[in-house]
Amino acid sequence: MTPGLKQQIVFQETGYMSSLTIRRIIVWVVSIALGALTAFLIITVGFSILPFISLPPIITPVQSHAIMPDVYGTLYFITTALPLSLLFMVWLDYFMGTKILPE
Repeated sequence: MTPGLKQQIVFQETGYMSSLTIRRIIVWVVSIALGALTAFLIITVGFSILPFISLPPIITPVQSHAIMPDVYGTLYFITTALPLSLLFMVWLDYFMGTKILPE
C-alpha cells in the first residue's frame, strides 16, 4: 500500500480535515465577512461623507445621504459585497498560502 493511499484511508476513517482545508474555509469565511462589512460601511458611512469631499468644479456637487442596506436593496448589496469579498479572498489566499487561485 502506498503512503498516499494509506493517508487517504486514515482520513476517510477518522474524518479529520487537513490544515489546508481548514485554512481555505477560514479564507472564504473571513473574506465574505470582510466584503459584507466593507459594503455595509460604504453604503452607510461612505454615502454620508460624499457631500463633504472637495470635488473639482467641473463635477456637480453630490447630494447623497446614508441609507440602510434594506433600502439599498438586497440584490444591490450582494452585487456590491461579492466583488469586495473576492478582492479580500485574493489577498488572504496569498498571505495564508491556501493556493485557492492557481499560480
